[in-house]
Amino acid sequence: MLSRRDNSCLFPPKLLYYFSQKTDRKGAVITLETAFNEVYTKFKLHFYQEIFRRFQDREASLTTVETFCMESIMALGSPTVNEFATFMRISPPNAAYKVNSLVKKGYIRKVQSPDDRREYHLEVTQKYIDYYNISASYTTEVVARANRRFSPEDCAKLEEMLTIVSRELMPEVNLPERRTAEP
Repeated sequence: MLSRRDNSCLFPPKLLYYFSQKTDRKGAVITLETAFNEVYTKFKLHFYQEIFRRFQDREASLTTVETFCMESIMALGSPTVNEFATFMRISPPNAAYKVNSLVKKGYIRKVQSPDDRREYHLEVTQKYIDYYNISASYTTEVVARANRRFSPEDCAKLEEMLTIVSRELMPEVNLPERRTAEP
């Protein structure tokens, strides 16, 4: 009887390597990159599905660019217009135009800084938080499923790995420390 090690003489090494890889339903090899892209894409597509489902009930009020602006403002905590402009790599007048549009639509408000009365911080309103929760509630749901599916040790390792990816492996997107708690 042949052991697993003896199979190497029966099959070419490349074929053994191929069969040792995780594959999807179509037989394509699943790498960390493809798995990560698939999860990221599913989060995006679920968000889009929910947005379009809700558009049937009411008029769309945020453009795609405004949605990107709002997600950035939310991630930055409570930035000034200038901090927002710098982060987005756009001119301050362009940022001010986008911010004023979002203020008019009721998604953000400008709050005067108690330290420097000339400075205003951008804060998201409940109207945007309700919009944002379309995506956040799905994240919560998927995390709950992961907690049920995987051991506490596996979940802790995943959390550790994602924290390292965020803090160390994505230096191009440096989020400042939050000024306010996320909803």
